[in-house]
Amino acid sequence: MQAVKRIEIFANYVELGKILESLEKSGVAGHSVVKDVAGKGTRGKVTHDLAMTMLDNVYIIAFFAPEKLPLVELNVRQTLNKFGGVCFISDAMEIETTRCVG
Repeated sequence: MQAVKRIEIFANYVELGKILESLEKSGVAGHSVVKDVAGKGTRGKVTHDLAMTMLDNVYIIAFFAPEKLPLVELNVRQTLNKFGGVCFISDAMEIETTRCVG
């Protein structure tokens, strides 16, 4: 196993491209996006009452090497300060596996 950082971002769908650009600019190699996210947090309730997908929320999750944390934090903070959203970064462990090609 190896230590990695996990970043989780909740934001408006309209800002998805800008957020993914900030992750890529920081050297985060990959990510997953879950669209149409609803829930309740410290900033209030988010529901899916609207027919317009541009107003939907998304959940972005990615993993990166711990040494990239300062750059990831800087770039993501700048993007979220400008466009909105919330972000959480935590420690995680990656289980390294071998792939069989056959």
